[in-house]
Amino acid sequence: MKSNSSNEALKRSVGIAAARLVADGMVCGMGTGSTARFFVEEVGRRMREEGVRVTGVPTSFQSRLLCQQQGIPLCDAQDCRRIDLAVDGADEVDPDLNVMKGGGAAHTMEKLVATMASQFVVIVDESKLVPRLGTTIDVPIEVILPALGYVTAVVKRLGGEPRVRMGTNKDGPVVTDNGQLVIDAKFGSEVDLREVDDRLHHTPGVLDTGLFFDLATKVLVGVSNSMSVRSMERKA
Repeated sequence: MKSNSSNEALKRSVGIAAARLVADGMVCGMGTGSTARFFVEEVGRRMREEGVRVTGVPTSFQSRLLCQQQGIPLCDAQDCRRIDLAVDGADEVDPDLNVMKGGGAAHTMEKLVATMASQFVVIVDESKLVPRLGTTIDVPIEVILPALGYVTAVVKRLGGEPRVRMGTNKDGPVVTDNGQLVIDAKFGSEVDLREVDDRLHHTPGVLDTGLFFDLATKVLVGVSNSMSVRSMERKA
């Protein structure tokens, strides 16, 4: 079993590798989560020690705070005319480099920033590689409160088992940075998640899902047996 220290080392290695892709003057999407943290910290170090100029576009309140701690100037997505590079972690990556995100309930903004970016690079350790999306986590769906009952019914009709994500160390459900709720939906292996994603995007009240199809241009993977970083690029 992989130790916590080796897992942290893999996350750090892919974060540092991704930060090497940042060029002077870039506008960069700053991801959310434990792996993306190492990317943000390394970008901050490069700014201080190498003089690289970077503007960050945060994907969550968490990433905004981390960028501020690192002295990275920020631009909100609504004010950006371009994003050169977005780097973020993932909960799952399939063989075609499709991605599941949303364990941290920031997937709506993360998908917006990833879609706006000319390059979207995903950074993970090898434990996040799966044969199909939905293998290790359920599909996160951000919904507005008035639509909760309706969207729950739609998910059931699509073959899913929905549950409202509940908070830890607090009473009640998780509330996203957008002030909305998250449904986690379990689907069997026989269900076409692309079709589910399409149907949900046509369902009123759904903000977005954690399914990131055809968005990642590159995935950097931390490999434990060699403590190295493997690069996987999307096939044309």
